[in-house]
Amino acid sequence: MNTHASAMLDPSSDTLDIDILVLPETNLILVASVIEPLRAANRISGQALYRWRIFSPDGQPVETRSRIPVPVDGLFRPEREKEPLFVLSSYQWQMSATPLLRRQLSQTARHRTMMAGIESGSWLLAEASLLNGHSVTIHWEDMEEFASRYPQIAVMRERYVIDGKRITTGGSLPTLDLMLEIIRRRQGYSLALEVSRLFIYEHERTGGLLQVPALGNMRIADQRVSQAVRVMEETVDAPLTLTRLAKRVGISARHLQDLFQESMGVAPHQHYLALRLNAARRKVIETKAEFADIAALTGFNSSSAFSRSYRAHYHESPTETRRRLRAGAKG
Repeated sequence: MNTHASAMLDPSSDTLDIDILVLPETNLILVASVIEPLRAANRISGQALYRWRIFSPDGQPVETRSRIPVPVDGLFRPEREKEPLFVLSSYQWQMSATPLLRRQLSQTARHRTMMAGIESGSWLLAEASLLNGHSVTIHWEDMEEFASRYPQIAVMRERYVIDGKRITTGGSLPTLDLMLEIIRRRQGYSLALEVSRLFIYEHERTGGLLQVPALGNMRIADQRVSQAVRVMEETVDAPLTLTRLAKRVGISARHLQDLFQESMGVAPHQHYLALRLNAARRKVIETKAEFADIAALTGFNSSSAFSRSYRAHYHESPTETRRRLRAGAKG
């Protein structure tokens, strides 16, 4: 699903600028699926990791299917911009596939580091011959028609596909999964996990599984992994060994490790550490607690061990986080 990654997908704490072209009759939730994870990453990190500009074909606010207009920064008039371009479309994409727009997309693709077809945006990229020779995905309802119309494009039954300088997604929730993957690759698992947890929903009364947007392979479809995650969340202050955790779930440590890797895309200890560091980071940002107390509350045996782990994941010390946020508040 992932081949040659561009600079957009490389580890970085620099601000990433993204241009978003929203076409008429796009679902509002599709727009939110692109923007909200980026906004959340900025808020959680306390940094401007992502910026975006929104364009429309005519420079006017875009009327979405829900009749709620999306304000735009201006008319889509490509020049030599290098920022990634996300093309968003849901319904009636044919009305937007004018000779002018096809020409504009083809022209801007010469300079862009990445082009993304979001849901029906893939049709528009295909019409501009920008997906030829690439592996792509599309909304499941359109797969057969798309594959028949563009035999030179390899259609995959995936939620999203990253192939060289092209990205495609199959709908709103797959787009959310894609944005989490971008955050994971750029800023690491801890921040991507924290963003994903903002979108969690649970069926507590019906005893259903923990539902989480996919992070790597993270779509928890196994009750034992879901149970292990819940135990981890309840024991952030006193982490269990893998053996004890597996015993609580009722399986062997090796089996839990295999299930976890398969479902989450990471080892149990990586997820556990990310949970603890995210809890610690919230306390660093939202409270005035001493670092020694935060370390104890999140399962670290010393302030120095906590600081080392914190710096390794967030590329700054807890002291630097507080200093930066104080400076931002004064500014």
